[in-house]
Amino acid sequence: MTATMQPKSEAAKAPLRGRRAPGAGEKPRPRSTGLQLGHWWWALPGIVLVIAIHYVATGIGGFFAFTNWTGIGSFKIVGWQNFEAIFKDPTKLGALTNTLFLAFGSVFLGNVGGLIIALGLNRMLKTRYILRTLFFMPVVLSPLATAYVWKYIFDFDGPINVFLTSIGAGDLAKPWLADPQWAIWTVLVVLVWGSTGFAMVIFMAGLAGVPVEVEEAAAIDGANLWQRFRYVTLPAIRPAIAIATTLGIVQGLRVFDPIMALTNGGPAGATETLATQVYKQAFALGNFGGGAALALVLAAIILFFAVIQQRLTRQNPED
Repeated sequence: MTATMQPKSEAAKAPLRGRRAPGAGEKPRPRSTGLQLGHWWWALPGIVLVIAIHYVATGIGGFFAFTNWTGIGSFKIVGWQNFEAIFKDPTKLGALTNTLFLAFGSVFLGNVGGLIIALGLNRMLKTRYILRTLFFMPVVLSPLATAYVWKYIFDFDGPINVFLTSIGAGDLAKPWLADPQWAIWTVLVVLVWGSTGFAMVIFMAGLAGVPVEVEEAAAIDGANLWQRFRYVTLPAIRPAIAIATTLGIVQGLRVFDPIMALTNGGPAGATETLATQVYKQAFALGNFGGGAALALVLAAIILFFAVIQQRLTRQNPED
């Protein structure tokens, strides 16, 4: 049995021998772009829907922010009067202060709690999967439904005051949601409870990418637990911190459901936020122009803090 061997160069050129090279006067055939256009056609409905719901609606709301429209009938252009009224009204300034307090307070406490839980569950515990589910459960529950449960817990005749009375600390019992001094802190507790599980999941995803070899090398070099966390773990999860902080700030600045269920903005405006004021101005008082102006201010604040936070937590200074 014989075999004919060809050099590699001839074998590579063999399939091309039967083909005709294009002549000098022939133009190459243009590539078909039907598949690429097909991709754009498939995405077009989603793009149109996003533009219509988000950008067009935001633009229309921004226009009405400069009018005195009541939601029905005609309107007039009033310029910057709605925005001047916002910064001259003590109630709206108090709502702005409460919004910033709840947003940054819930982000800080929720992220710290989520990181501690994620570090604990990142170890090889037998019950870590059950604990992950339990800690993440507040995220998937309805904020409105859980707020009513918390309202019962913080009620004057609720479980907290009953427990304080049973252990002889009845003097500490108080109407938590009806006290202007404690109502805002009660709302903060509910927000932190609902956001900690979400931060935990993000941090656990970040901790999964931390090289174990680096931690072991640091431990061999004599680094203690705090030093390993500060110089190895923390820099490695900076992207996770950026994501958790950005999403937490955005969610905290527009918080609405828990406050409406717990206090409805009371007592005496102690828990009013910009989101609750937007609802009351536009739909309860019929001042749609003022509500649109408040919504525009809230959107500008969210965008401002989101951009600042991204610049502070970015990894590459040249990004």
